[in-house]
Amino acid sequence: MNWAVITPLLLFLLLIFAVGFWSNKFVLKSNSFLQEYFLGERQLGGFILAMTMVATYGSASSFIGGPGVAYTQGLGWVLLAMAQLATGYFVLMVLGKKFAIVARKYEAITLIDFLKQRYQSKTVVLLAAASIIVFLFSSMTAQWIGGARLIESLTGLAYPAALLLFVASVLVFVIVGGFRAVALTDAVQGVVMFGGTLILLIATIKAGGGIPTIISRLAAENPNLISPFGATGTLTPAYVSSFWILVGVGVVGLPQITVRAMSYKNSQAMHRAIIIGTIVVGFIMLGMHLIGVFARPVLPGIKVGDTVMPLLSMKVLPPFVAGVVLAAPMAAIMSTVDALLILVSSALVKDVYLNYIKPHASENHVKKVSFSVTAIVGILVIFLALSPPDLIVWLNLFSFGGLESVFIWPVIFGLYWRKGNKYGAISSMTFGMGSYIFLDRFYPNAFGMHTVVLPIVISLIAFVVGSLATRKSTIALQLEK
Repeated sequence: MNWAVITPLLLFLLLIFAVGFWSNKFVLKSNSFLQEYFLGERQLGGFILAMTMVATYGSASSFIGGPGVAYTQGLGWVLLAMAQLATGYFVLMVLGKKFAIVARKYEAITLIDFLKQRYQSKTVVLLAAASIIVFLFSSMTAQWIGGARLIESLTGLAYPAALLLFVASVLVFVIVGGFRAVALTDAVQGVVMFGGTLILLIATIKAGGGIPTIISRLAAENPNLISPFGATGTLTPAYVSSFWILVGVGVVGLPQITVRAMSYKNSQAMHRAIIIGTIVVGFIMLGMHLIGVFARPVLPGIKVGDTVMPLLSMKVLPPFVAGVVLAAPMAAIMSTVDALLILVSSALVKDVYLNYIKPHASENHVKKVSFSVTAIVGILVIFLALSPPDLIVWLNLFSFGGLESVFIWPVIFGLYWRKGNKYGAISSMTFGMGSYIFLDRFYPNAFGMHTVVLPIVISLIAFVVGSLATRKSTIALQLEK
């Protein structure tokens, strides 16, 4: 074990746990356990809102998987990754004040609460909960693998042991602290991610002999590494452009991001978060993916792309500084996985158990069920993570595409189109999920675009047709009531 590297990481983890236990007093004292544990009682300021969005979105995929793909594909993947620049801007501008106002009016704690009140449909609720559970299991698996890969690279532990160590740390933190702990530590983790990216980018450029030298060595190895089309020429204009849907505009449909848009305290906080979030996301995504490309001449011959970041950090930085920098991917992974755990447990407990199984459960009973479900979900994901792929980014992108295909139109039309109804929402969610899974399995990247594009178009058509075709019967039902 390299204790000089591990010590700063351990100190960072102790800080995170301290915040978790401090936040636990709010969970214990709150008049509404659900509001506090799952939403932090809607008290996020601008800086914390920006950082919690950045840290939730910047995950193992951004800090471990993304640089790994950039290492293999070259500068074309950096161009593709920069579609993420607009993420925070789009989410907060599209949902913005209206979503926060409507969510407060409905007393919505989760995205599914909003959908339930807006569409008045049990089917919508159950479809939404099922989608969150199915697709977020894939995303959480990616986070577990990323954390385990990081610990494995640093400590020399076998992968299964590293996986168990990481999972145990995250579960204790989330179960104890809830949403407030997640949001507060996201602020710390966002700063660490920004600083870690800057330090490692400078160190990598220096180790490679400067940017001109790195570029010339990449060009000598394979000219495609410095082209927009990737090492093998697979990054076509249509494919790269489709990522503006997947990781740019479509992020409006990700439940783990949209829930942030109902948790801020006032419009000033939202405006500040748009500016801070856009700057920080842009810098981190550009910096991390450039690091992945620049690592190729500095550290050639890496077989498993997900190990590029930790191996590079230990090569180009002094051990203690490497430990500080590697707190960035650890922060990214922890902040994403704790948000996903909270989201899945809220879907199961708040949206299914309390709505349809035991609606009059006592506060203490809800606490016990929430803590138990969070732990069980975390443990189940371990089994999925025991056989990891070489590049976890594909697991994460599969999850993103599935959630966006299901949720983007029920959320947007639910806010802005009065004619939208439950039949439109059910049609959109069913066709979105079904077409995405079918295309991803049998016709991935149809027409040279990422798989998500067609399901989003199909779900849009399904929503509009379903709503308009049933509008008369919906009006008749409302008049009868």
